[in-house]
Amino acid sequence: MTSKKPLIVVAGAGAGLGQSLLSRFEAGGYRVVGLGRTRPEKTDGDFHTLDLSDPDQVPDCITNILRDAGPPQVVIHNVAELVISSFSDTSLTDYQRTWASMVQSAVLLAQSTLHPMVQNGGGTFIVSGATASLRGGARFSAFASAKFALRGLTQSLAREFQPQGVHVAHAILDGIIDTPRSRDLHSLDPAKMMQPLDIAEAYWTLAHQAKSTWTHELDLRPATEGF
Repeated sequence: MTSKKPLIVVAGAGAGLGQSLLSRFEAGGYRVVGLGRTRPEKTDGDFHTLDLSDPDQVPDCITNILRDAGPPQVVIHNVAELVISSFSDTSLTDYQRTWASMVQSAVLLAQSTLHPMVQNGGGTFIVSGATASLRGGARFSAFASAKFALRGLTQSLAREFQPQGVHVAHAILDGIIDTPRSRDLHSLDPAKMMQPLDIAEAYWTLAHQAKSTWTHELDLRPATEGF
């Protein structure tokens, strides 16, 4: 009789980092499940299309996944909503949308998965951050305020759930992730961008650290990135 594969759930499993995470963990023997607003043309494992900030959709979706696959061993929140505009041109709706997309979605994901992970003996919960998690730049007030809140939420979850066996980590991605969309938007040399597969490898390492040396916050950046 073969043993059941460990489950990973990636919220925000779009093209780029999300799909690279699914690919890396599937190659490592995991059952992979992606969640997102738009289904990529190609995806590893199962994919569920939903609004990750919807308090009705998320709990039901996660409940169904866990009923079928059991409690997750790894959960990754990789959701982003980028708004770049001057403060005077940033509406209240922009702030509400970025907060709901990034922070509310993380709350719903954590509410639906952390307790099952505790009851199953532990696991790893990783949140993708950004440069804006630490520094609010001009024209990034909506994005940075949500990323700051997400970082604070992750710290609170770590202090509550790590003693119960769940490794909660925050990864600061200080650079532009290499995707076709970001190449068009930023006109950067790919050699100066973050490669999704390399980030996924770092997340794999986070998810498999010994309990005596858990990393809470990891910052990643290209060698050419100033900081």
